[in-house]
Amino acid sequence: MSTFAIRTNKLTKTFDDVTAVDAISIEVKAGTITALLGGNGAGKTTTIAMLLGLLLPTSGKIEILGEDMVKSRHRVLGRMNFGSPYVDLPKRLTVRENLRVFAGLYGLRQARTRIKELSSVLALDEFIDRPTGQLSSGQRTRVALAKALINAPALLLLDEPTASLDPDTGDWIRSYLEEYARETGATILLASHNMNEVNRLCSDVLMMKQGQVVDSGTPAGLVEKYGHDTLEQVFLDIARRDNKLPQENAAQ
Repeated sequence: MSTFAIRTNKLTKTFDDVTAVDAISIEVKAGTITALLGGNGAGKTTTIAMLLGLLLPTSGKIEILGEDMVKSRHRVLGRMNFGSPYVDLPKRLTVRENLRVFAGLYGLRQARTRIKELSSVLALDEFIDRPTGQLSSGQRTRVALAKALINAPALLLLDEPTASLDPDTGDWIRSYLEEYARETGATILLASHNMNEVNRLCSDVLMMKQGQVVDSGTPAGLVEKYGHDTLEQVFLDIARRDNKLPQENAAQ
């Protein structure tokens, strides 16, 4: 088994004359929770879409769970999943029906058992038979996470997993993700604008700006490197600099 759940080499994606992702080479260790950070337009969403196989790279290579994502993605798609509260599920279907659809897509043999388990764990019971379009934003966020966990993925890619949740529920979800990663050995790549969440969950951070990975390290290491008190200050420092940030000049 590969030491890395995700590896890219000079991964690039262009749309006409716009370079959304610019030759990034990253490594995400298996069994870790890693943050992918950057402002709007930094290239995070495009990067995640390529990792999922939803977009073909213009150039470069992607290796997921030891497999070439371009040549052999059929070998790994069933072992990964993606969750985002910003991606709508069919609104006329109930929560249960939506989860059944995704369980079928992943070929789960014990779909009812898995849905019951997730409904209990993520507190979906009171609205599991309600049309998804009638849910609150916080309820939709929990359903999005249930959908992402339906196949017990070895690689979980999450975009703002606690958005719209109250502090108590958000804390509970973070605890669940920590436990899930610890008990299953799964790898999580987390895109978030909540720096407290990143500090709590993530052992490593990848900072993106203008389509490039401009720095990386542990949360504490980046705070020390930039001479700030918090990771949020580091984020703002990088985001507000006019030019791309060479790593060797990051602390200057």
